Amino acid sequence: MNKKVYEGYKYVDGGVCAAKGYLANGINCGLNPEKTKNDLGMVYSEKVCNAAAVYTTNKVKGAPITVTKEHLKATGNRAQAIIVNSKNANTCNADGIEKAEKISSLCADALGIDTNLVINASTGVIGQIIPIEPFEEHMKELAEGLSADGNDKAANAIMTTDTVDKQVAVEFELGGKTCRLGGMAKGSGMIHPNMATTLNFLTTDVDITSELMQKALNEIVKVTYNCLSIDGDTSTNDTLTVMANGLAGNTPVTEEGKDYEIFKKALYIVMECLTMMLASDGEGATKMLECTVAGAPDLDTAIIVAKSVIRSPLTKCAMFGEDANWGRILCAIGYAEADFDIDKVAVDLSSEYGTIPVCRKGAGVPFSEEIAAKILSGDEIFINIDLGIGDVTAKAWGCDLTYDYVKINGDYRS
Repeated sequence: MNKKVYEGYKYVDGGVCAAKGYLANGINCGLNPEKTKNDLGMVYSEKVCNAAAVYTTNKVKGAPITVTKEHLKATGNRAQAIIVNSKNANTCNADGIEKAEKISSLCADALGIDTNLVINASTGVIGQIIPIEPFEEHMKELAEGLSADGNDKAANAIMTTDTVDKQVAVEFELGGKTCRLGGMAKGSGMIHPNMATTLNFLTTDVDITSELMQKALNEIVKVTYNCLSIDGDTSTNDTLTVMANGLAGNTPVTEEGKDYEIFKKALYIVMECLTMMLASDGEGATKMLECTVAGAPDLDTAIIVAKSVIRSPLTKCAMFGEDANWGRILCAIGYAEADFDIDKVAVDLSSEYGTIPVCRKGAGVPFSEEIAAKILSGDEIFINIDLGIGDVTAKAWGCDLTYDYVKINGDYRS
């Protein structure tokens, strides 16, 4: 996936460990029988952090979400560590909250911190009792192995059907101080968020209040993670957290202004990049799809139309088949619940191999099927739509729909 370039921001390595004062680790504790695959991860800040979070809107919520909400409420949105496991979602279990609290307590004891400073998260199969023994037996080992370059191990620990880990970090300046913001994500299927998606953990050394972080997070989620759809299913365990420990030494960001906007842009860059990584690694995917809707009268209209196209199964299938069936795109635009004039709509398809117009004023235009097929053979396909009635733009991301998606989800529990 090609990362977008933004002036004043430099991509750096390190993921959740890119910012000052963060350590991470990941191990196999026995939840995953494949011993080469990590299934338990930890992130720790040397200093207590201000925190912000968003969660799934699914009425069925994993026990870790309930516990994390209570912890952040108890501390006034402060946190110092993350404990996360894969292979078992700890969802729809009678003892789920009890187990999540116990796991958080084990993590806190191993680190010597208050239990309420622990963010708890799980991903995996729903409805299976989560055993506590693997956590009891391996938590000390996990904590003792924390390191400033442990981000790869932690990122590996949260993967389920992901084929690659997902990490990104950027460096920027606030008032002459070098700051960093980075993160990791997991997700390949069951992705159609109404807040965030999958499991996502971001860390920064910026000194900023929890309130401003939450404000920025809520706004950016709307135009990044909320504009991602792999298969139309909203997960039960979706969690996105941001931790800020202030170790960059910048003048504290306590109100909106220039420094807040610089931080917010960094947050957008990281979240946009992770969103695109999630789209690229959709279950069975061969292509990442990005739909840009321009010429909209307002942001909500642009988002609604872009998401309608991205989540269209017929459009996704056409992209997999490298078929420039623009009628499927128009169909998805047409049933979007927004107000616009379809007779003003224009559509182009593009990739690294070029751009081809396929629709103008709501009607097809002549084009070469051979050239279109070549363009659609790219790994990243861009569907560009102009509604022709305004000046607002929004994007949505997804992937093609392939045979392998059915294979993966027809045998997921094994």
